[in-house]
Amino acid sequence: METSRLIIDELREDDAYDYYYNISHDKKVLETFICEYCDSFDSFDIKRYLNKNIYAIRLKSTNKLIGIILYFGEKDGECEVGYGIGSNYWNQGFASEALKIFISNLFSQGFKTIYASFFEGNLQSKRVMEKNGMIFHHFSKNELIYQNKSRNLVYYYITK
Repeated sequence: METSRLIIDELREDDAYDYYYNISHDKKVLETFICEYCDSFDSFDIKRYLNKNIYAIRLKSTNKLIGIILYFGEKDGECEVGYGIGSNYWNQGFASEALKIFISNLFSQGFKTIYASFFEGNLQSKRVMEKNGMIFHHFSKNELIYQNKSRNLVYYYITK
């Protein structure tokens, strides 16, 4: 999958450092994106993320991984998507651009409805979803515990 600025493709072992740096070690990202924090690159294992419907979001100009996008929970033509972009790349439209092509690709694979959620208060992620035509579906109070806090999730969706 490609846009004018991005390539979204298979996550590879040689993405380990960029994944670590932009996702697993970026505390700003981990405030809103569910992933285990990793303190040192030596303890990071990219293999646990390979072959799991997790894709690299790369800058086309450098082929460098700046984030990830994934889908999960496939059932009856539906799935949920999630995305995380390294905080050094925030507010540049990369998440919206990646989500747009990813949704299109999932629809072409036969999915009919795509969901996404964000922690209540994460207005940036809400805006990314709205820019891509997603609309409010439901609110889930205290759906999970993350970073020792009970989290409310807001779900959005789009249909083909």
